Amino acid sequence: MNKIVKNDLVVVIAGKDKGRRGTVTELKANGKLLVQGINIAKKHQKGNPNAGVAGGIVEKEMPIDVSNVMLVNPANDKGDRVGFRLLEDGEKVRYFKSNGEVIS
Repeated sequence: MNKIVKNDLVVVIAGKDKGRRGTVTELKANGKLLVQGINIAKKHQKGNPNAGVAGGIVEKEMPIDVSNVMLVNPANDKGDRVGFRLLEDGEKVRYFKSNGEVIS
């Protein structure tokens, strides 16, 4: 189980997009993730008329390291650390370290 999963709302804590928020769209196996609207790079793309792809400069979301983002706690609307806890029924859940609230 990962501390950050797909569709989580995160805030960037380091880098050129520090302070910006976005939703996690994809998790990579190498400890990186894609966040919607964060870490945008310009890519020079060659056109392919057979596939209907136009050439030019396109903007693309690049992966950001998982250590550079924090999960947003809706209780205080700030980034918060995440831990794991076992419930009475044996289920492993994520929770916010600041207030102990379980993440659904």
